[in-house]
Amino acid sequence: MSPGSRVALFATCINDTMKPSIPIATVKLLERLGCTVSYPEKQTCCGQIMTNTGYYKEALPTVRNYVDSFEDYDYIVGPSGSCVGSVREQHAMLAHRAGDGGLEEAATAVAGRTYELTEFLVDVLGVTDVGAYFPHRVTYHPTCHSMRITKVGDRPLQLLRAVRGIDLVELPMADQCCGFGGTFSVKNPDVSIAMASDKARHVRSTDAEYLVAGDQACLMNIGGILHRQRSGIHTIHIAEILASTEKEVSVA
Repeated sequence: MSPGSRVALFATCINDTMKPSIPIATVKLLERLGCTVSYPEKQTCCGQIMTNTGYYKEALPTVRNYVDSFEDYDYIVGPSGSCVGSVREQHAMLAHRAGDGGLEEAATAVAGRTYELTEFLVDVLGVTDVGAYFPHRVTYHPTCHSMRITKVGDRPLQLLRAVRGIDLVELPMADQCCGFGGTFSVKNPDVSIAMASDKARHVRSTDAEYLVAGDQACLMNIGGILHRQRSGIHTIHIAEILASTEKEVSVA
């Protein structure tokens, strides 16, 4: 990243609404690493739920808003593999289906500058040790969209392994879906609960204090089961761990 590059935070609507500590931790982390971060206030939903449900026409305004919000920035960083995946894989498609060539070109360009947080840290900033400290037993859930659509690979694990004090334990059957899937959990609640219960069982088998992931929606789904089971296991976003230091250890 060259000096003077403009970095914008793509907070995502679920983080902004359900757990604003995640975008706050993201900014704290990026600023600690030398970035100057802006927050375009007119940003909103990426439109993934509407797109996944087939409401392409209704999702199109979110594409225009995303382009308008972020087109002036060199890098857009989002703490969500799912939402970043939607921007990169769906926005240009929506514009193309609408026959809007100008929007398709602009959406493609902006999507190409949109990074999931761990991608940005490892690939753009070139760091895996971000100076974090988190003295707890932790297990990591690789969310489906982050792995299969955004393709973050092992970047989250590279970053977690460099955290001082952490006891990172492998999650059995880690590649299995947690059952959230956006509207899937609403349309198929019984199946979703069964899948989340399987995931929670595997999490409990690790004796971890915290379950970490890069998508808050998945953490909410699994965390709901863990909470109802009174497991004592907390959920935490990877941004919150990476933002933690010896001076101020964040907790979920």
